Amino acid sequence: MHPDKPLDLLGGLTPSKFMREYWQRKPLLIKQAFPNFRPPLGAPALKKMSRRDDVEARLVWKEKKTWQMERGPFARLPKPSEPNWSLLVQSVDIHDDAACALMNQFRFVPDARLDDLMISLATIGGGVGPHFDSYDVFLLQGQGRRRWSFGQQKDLTLIDGLSLKILKNFKPDETFILEPGDMLYLPPQAAHDGVALDNDCMTISIGFRAPDEAALARGMLEAAADQIVARSGLASGPYGEPPLAGPALDKLYRDPSQPAVAHPAEIPTRLRDAAVRAVSKIRFDEALATRFLGCWLTEPNQAAVFDDGIDSKYWDDDTPYTHWVLDRRTRMLYRDQHLFINGEVANVRAEPGLRLLADARELAGDCAAAKRLSAQAREALADWLDDGWIKLARKP
Repeated sequence: MHPDKPLDLLGGLTPSKFMREYWQRKPLLIKQAFPNFRPPLGAPALKKMSRRDDVEARLVWKEKKTWQMERGPFARLPKPSEPNWSLLVQSVDIHDDAACALMNQFRFVPDARLDDLMISLATIGGGVGPHFDSYDVFLLQGQGRRRWSFGQQKDLTLIDGLSLKILKNFKPDETFILEPGDMLYLPPQAAHDGVALDNDCMTISIGFRAPDEAALARGMLEAAADQIVARSGLASGPYGEPPLAGPALDKLYRDPSQPAVAHPAEIPTRLRDAAVRAVSKIRFDEALATRFLGCWLTEPNQAAVFDDGIDSKYWDDDTPYTHWVLDRRTRMLYRDQHLFINGEVANVRAEPGLRLLADARELAGDCAAAKRLSAQAREALADWLDDGWIKLARKP
């Protein structure tokens, strides 16, 4: 995807201009972002999906002016003729190839930020109430019509005592009716409220992850702890080095000048200072951050279950299959020469062919980068094939 090529789904804007002028700044309404749009799943298939144990689903409705929510799986749903209810199915992209393909059209934003595709199905009057999200979201109308009211109000006070985060004083600036193929982009903290105007009203939400500083700090600390364990346990990493190369911390505490004490329960100053010196040896640097982010951001969705792959012993240079495709549940990132896949540090460097696989989510076997794959990269591909993380596809 070229960042300077206009996209219909952005109303003719280039990804570069959208990111520069709208991303995290202001809403954007795009009429017919997807002309003649058909949703990846129909209403019956979505309802069926909400019955599964491995699918995260919620049912939201309003009863006696009070918002209610129930979590799935759902053996039964309200009748389609009953108004004012909404079914929300999370992470549809890991369960359906068409939904995953739709989400991948938004990869002008880094994969590290792209989270999931959610689909909501509502009857007339259905919605989840006026609220705001802490992350960016694209709201694509799949079928039926929905009235969206939104604004960037500063008062984000919530109603107390509800299982849903409903704004107490919602004051929208604009209101639009979205029809199939229309799309609304909203930045974080933009207050909004969507109300279904038809039965089987379907809205597709493409959401983005936005970690807070606490999550980043906690992850760095956990990565540092792994670094210490790896060093002390002499664990080997992808190239024979510790998975997180760090300082030697095997020096035992010594206190030959410790005097006899009259207060034995008091923590010694020397021991306290030794602890401070030990932790100060750990480097919270770019290398540690890359390792932490690479593993954390590629950790598969907890509902992701990979199919058994093709045994690599049946794969050789004479196979009729000519290129590799990442499974829809696979997450793959790289930084410099480091490659990460499904929560692991890959045991191969991020050479050009593997970078192309991560960026394009497929790698044609007859392209120049594939022909230059190292033996180690081909071995890694064979392992991922066995694990079901990638698939072999015939040449189009």
